[in-house]
Parts: sequence; structure tokens; C-alpha cells
Amino acid sequence: MKFTGRKCLTTLGIIAIKTSYNRLIMKLKRNVKLLSWFNFCTDFVFFAPVAIIYFSKVTGSFALGMSIFSIAYVTSAIFEVPTGVLSDYIGRKRTVVFGALCSVLCVTLYAIGGSYWMLTLGALFQGLSRAFYSGNNDALLHDTLKESGQENEYHAYLGRTSSMFQVALAIASVVGSIMAAKSFALVMWASVVPQVCALLIALEVSEPSITSTKESTNIFSHLRESVMQFKHNNKLRLLTISSVIRFSLGESAFFLRSAFVNTLWPLWAVGISNMFSHIGGAISYYISGKVIDRFGSYKVLGFEIVSNRIVNFIALFFPTLVSPVLMSSTSLTFGVGSVATNSLLQKEFTQNQRATMSSLSSLAGSITFGIFSVLLGIFADNFGTRWALIVAQAILLTPLIFYRKVFKQRYN
Repeated sequence: MKFTGRKCLTTLGIIAIKTSYNRLIMKLKRNVKLLSWFNFCTDFVFFAPVAIIYFSKVTGSFALGMSIFSIAYVTSAIFEVPTGVLSDYIGRKRTVVFGALCSVLCVTLYAIGGSYWMLTLGALFQGLSRAFYSGNNDALLHDTLKESGQENEYHAYLGRTSSMFQVALAIASVVGSIMAAKSFALVMWASVVPQVCALLIALEVSEPSITSTKESTNIFSHLRESVMQFKHNNKLRLLTISSVIRFSLGESAFFLRSAFVNTLWPLWAVGISNMFSHIGGAISYYISGKVIDRFGSYKVLGFEIVSNRIVNFIALFFPTLVSPVLMSSTSLTFGVGSVATNSLLQKEFTQNQRATMSSLSSLAGSITFGIFSVLLGIFADNFGTRWALIVAQAILLTPLIFYRKVFKQRYN
């Protein structure tokens, strides 16, 4: 009887463990699916391919038009750390909901438009939305995977969920540029709907049970611990510097690129160039896990940086009708490079300060973007968009220096 009783208890224990594990797997699959569709909706904005054209039309210059992007990213920088700390304390779900709400307000204000100040107000909410998403959404995915024991698959899942950004932008680019040729107002108001959908999806996300151990209840102590990680971890510093350069100049150049494409192609066709970019980006993100597993993050990043610069230089130094297609083709390695960068950083972040440390990294990127975007706009006003993009591409070679140092540390 005793043996039978122990056997029954063991069997019940195994069943309980299996049931608990199955629940975690179901939660993982549900969160991944929700995050994928959330990513789709957040970037399903029809004005994306013509944003700089719209902003410069309202404001009267490329410099002022680029300043709208700058304001959004500087605002994001200001709130990066507070929202990162907030995420570690109140949870990932609430933080992503706040971000989605700000995104709805942002696009609504852009749609109202009419003046530089209305666009500025929209940019402020966009920056706040970005701050809520930054660090938090990656941490949400990471913590969901860790909860189910699949933390090592982070780069694969990140690639798949991130591919939805590109799918959304690819569709929106074609539709948006065609709509813009008829009416900018139509483009802007149509972009509000997907943001409302993103808000509804955010409300359905499940909170991971291991968001943070909250060893300290002092926010300033929590922030100090996060900053100290950057001070003592040289590899983390080098990776962050590389990430900042890639993000700030890469984003600035991408936003300005539509204006350059518009000098070669008509407005209605600008979105086609962006569509090619986002389709390539979607493919790149989706296969990033397998590519990184096969070649390693460092080789992937080196190839991505060098090959993209070569193609962009050819397209810009010899501008023809084919140039936009060449520039779009670089997206085939962009997604893999982005996932490789993110996964390397996540490995250096600590669990208790994961969202905060990610926000500190994004803080530096947003501030740098704010500076470079305006400088590129001024350069474009004085020397043309082509030369502004050439300068940006040249500077984007510098991360190779930092990755080389990290690679040496890895094997020393």
C-alpha cells in the first residue's frame, strides 16, 4: 500500500509538472503571437514612406522636417530611463499599454497637422511611446522565453516577431505612397486605425512571472546599479557604442532616403522602393536565427556593415533609376544584423536591470539620432540629399572598429 501510495503521488507530481509546463508553453505561444501582431500594427502606418516629404511640406524645409523626427527621438531619450525603470517595477504589460496609448495620440496629432507646432506635439507623444516600447518589449519577449526555459532561443523568436514590423511597413509603403499622391490627409487619418488595434492587442498580453526580483525598492539605487554595469563591463560599452552609431545614423539616413528617391522616381513610386526594403527586411529578420546560428553574430555583423556600405556607395555616387532598388537590397542583411546586435546586448544585461539597461542604451541612441538627423537635414538643404546620405554611409563604417575589439576580447 505504501509503495502504491508513493507511486500515485509520484504520478500526480509528474502530471502536475507536465500540466504546469504545458501552460507555460501555451503562454509563450500566445504572447509571441500577440507580440507579432502588435509589432505589425504599430508599424502599419501609411505615412511612413512619405513622412519626410509630408513634414518638409508642412514646415517648409528638410531641416525643420527632420527636426520632427529629432524631437520624437530626443523626447524618447528623456523618458528612456524612467520608463525602463518603470517597466522593471510595474511590469512589461502595463508599460506596453501606456506606449500604445501614446502612439494613438501621436498619429492623431500628425493627422490633424496643419502647423509645425501640431507636428511637434505629435512628435512628443511619439517619443514617449518609443520610450515605453524601448527596452520593455524586448524584455517582455526575453522574460516570457526565460519563464518557459527557452531563453537561448531569444534571437530566433526576436527575428520572427520583428519580421512583422517589416511586413507591415512593406504593405503600408505601397498603399501609403499611392494614397499620398491623392491626399496626405487620407494617408494620415488612415494610419490612426492600426494604432488603436495595437492598443487593443496590448491589453491581451500576459505578464511574465519573472519580470524582476526587485532586490532593491529604491529607484535611484536601481538606476545606479544599471549605470555601473556599463562602467565595469567593457564589452557592453563597446557593443553599446556600435549600436548607437548604427541606429542613429542608420535611422536618420533611412528617413532622408525617401527625399532622395523622390528626385529619381515620382511620389507615387517612392513607396515601392520602401516596399522592397521592408520585404527584404522581413525575410532577413525571419531567417536571422538560423543565419546567426550558422555563422555567428560577429561574422554576420561584419558582412552586413561592409556589404551595405559598398552597395549604398555605388547607388549614391552613380545615381540612376536603379539606385533606389540597390539601396533597398541592403535590407536583406539589415534584419540579421539588428537581431545579432540585440542578442549580444541582451547577453550582457543583468536580469534585474534588463529593461533599464536597454533603455540606457536606447537613451544614447536617441540623443545621437536627434543630433545627426538635424545635421543631415541642414546638410541636405545646402548640398542635396545625395551628399548627405554619402556622408552618413561613410560614418556607418566605424562600428567595425568596435566589433573588432569585442571579437578580440571574446577569444582572449
